[in-house]
Amino acid sequence: MAISGESWAVESGEEHLRGQERAVRAVFEELDFQVYGVDRSGRGARGVPPVAGRTAVVDSDALSDYEMLGDEVSWFEVRSGDWSSLDGPYVTVRTYQPGIERYTSMPEPEELIERERDRIYEYLGLDEGDCPSRIRTLREWINVDGEPVPVQIHEERGSGPGAGGHSRTVWAGRLTVEGSVVLLCGRGVAPGDVELDRLSGPDCDRYLTGRTELLRQLETGRQARIAQARRGHAALTGLDAHRLLVESSVERALAERAHRLSDGRARLPRRLRVGEPVEHWSAAMRQQMHYASESRSEARAALELMVGQLCRLADQADWLVGSEEGRAAVEEAIRYTVFASQVPSLSAHQAWVRVRERGGDPEAEACWLAAWDIWRRQRRR
Repeated sequence: MAISGESWAVESGEEHLRGQERAVRAVFEELDFQVYGVDRSGRGARGVPPVAGRTAVVDSDALSDYEMLGDEVSWFEVRSGDWSSLDGPYVTVRTYQPGIERYTSMPEPEELIERERDRIYEYLGLDEGDCPSRIRTLREWINVDGEPVPVQIHEERGSGPGAGGHSRTVWAGRLTVEGSVVLLCGRGVAPGDVELDRLSGPDCDRYLTGRTELLRQLETGRQARIAQARRGHAALTGLDAHRLLVESSVERALAERAHRLSDGRARLPRRLRVGEPVEHWSAAMRQQMHYASESRSEARAALELMVGQLCRLADQADWLVGSEEGRAAVEEAIRYTVFASQVPSLSAHQAWVRVRERGGDPEAEACWLAAWDIWRRQRRR
């Protein structure tokens, strides 16, 4: 079982949480290597311990994530500090099984920092951006069990507080303790002020309690955001939900294509990479069912046909996005989908049905693209 560090959603209430606690406790108790966490009595990442039933615990220790390699735990991660603040203090500590680096790759410091900024977007809805104002590498010493250990730090300075200045300084480092690689990432506390300590059996309860409280609060926030989005969608009139669905779907399709063609060098926008899926589908389905007098399954199929065509067209034609022709094509596709209107691009929509029926046959797709080219020429007359 893996604990997702990027998605903490409570799947089925308290019983699910208790089941997770039991599973993680078993993993923790069976670890055959030493795990490290922040010494909260030290100078950095201080806070109060969580209290069961308290509704506003934001500064705590929490079990975070682990990874299995075969039937063994390859690494185990814990978090400490204020998860609700851009300013922290907040530190993650990941301990690897000694020697495991020979069999699995380890993230670079830049990846750890990117993951931390993704967390801020997921938890707080704030995008810190991808371009730090300054990057530097420095040598620090971190106390582990009271003994100083050297660590190489990669630091990315953010734009800081102020209007539009959401980004903060985040750092990441790697050190080796008794054969184990330990990765750290933090904000709001200097690396030299972080002190690490061995975690033992009694620590498990504190970290499990912190994790459960964090899960509850994140789920409450997620439900509030969903409710807000639904209220916004309920206010949509006409075919606006269809337009929003097309816009968001095409944007994601093009971003994923750029990411794929660049072998991962072109990153997806953070809102697409880690943001919660916007409920455009639900709103569009309600409109489709209302205006087209269709069942839920019929509405879903009609929308999938429309979105599939426009995403494919955006991939094959550079005129769909950002042009008057593209906007006209989208409007005609929506009218055809909802009202079965005899739009000028009717032959293209019929050709797309044949493409789907033939499983993407190249000849059928060529005919479909030709139908759109004919539509464009006719518009220009």
